[in-house]
Amino acid sequence: MSHLAFDGGQSALRLRVLPSGTTAEGPGYAHGSNSVQATLEAIRLASEKAGVSEPVEVVALGLTGFPQDPATARKLAEGIGELLQATEVRLTQDMVTAHAGALPDGYGVVVAAGTGLVCLAVDRDGSWYKVDGHGYMFGDAGSAFAIGRAGLVAVQRARDGRGPATTLAETELDPIALYPSPTLVDDVARFAPEVLRRAAEDDLVAQDIVLRAAADIAETIATAVGRLAGNEPVPVACVGGLFAGAGEQLAAPMRAALPARAHLTEAAGNSLDGAERLATAPPGPYAELLVIHRSR
Repeated sequence: MSHLAFDGGQSALRLRVLPSGTTAEGPGYAHGSNSVQATLEAIRLASEKAGVSEPVEVVALGLTGFPQDPATARKLAEGIGELLQATEVRLTQDMVTAHAGALPDGYGVVVAAGTGLVCLAVDRDGSWYKVDGHGYMFGDAGSAFAIGRAGLVAVQRARDGRGPATTLAETELDPIALYPSPTLVDDVARFAPEVLRRAAEDDLVAQDIVLRAAADIAETIATAVGRLAGNEPVPVACVGGLFAGAGEQLAAPMRAALPARAHLTEAAGNSLDGAERLATAPPGPYAELLVIHRSR
């Protein structure tokens, strides 16, 4: 029997079939949707694309849209088990699979930044601490959404004459037209690369936005590092599409603002690799962070 690993973000849901390594994608998480039904449909579509038709042994999923209500999370895990004819479902937040993929030893801090942003610290005794990941309205400081939103605010301020001139205002995008979009959060986040590009071209407004994002991420990392016991250096891995796309433009000012204990480490793998680890090995330090459903 095969194992399935899922990484569900706001842009897409990715699937890896094991041991074949076949991959496929489904729709990402949309805010405001019926998360259980929408997630099950995304899983169904990705599984269908990957040719999954036989019962599977273990399914591990790290989801941006992980239900905060325990009963809803159990309902989703049960639905996944029925959909995929799975012997066992291991369901968790995407921050857990990001951590499992980036730091195989299970100790340290991982900040995952894409459309949103979340940070997870795991200590040597297995205790864990989540920092931010509070969503686009109340958190995700330094995320692509935060950068994109700040850029679009700067566009409107410049067009109104309330704010400084910026080349960001040259965009043909009308921010107001985004309000009715069912993918509003993703749409706003997709403006972040434009902010980064304009910053690299010496636009002062865009540069200020990037520097503020770097400071916000450094603050999140410093908070997470400070929650871990002792005074030893703490491995810190930065993963996700935002870091990949921004490079040193974001990393350099962030690195300069980090505390001495924070030891930046190259991630061993990504969130999908972490989901694979949870699908094929014992949960280890992540056991308390999983919702597990076993078929009778």
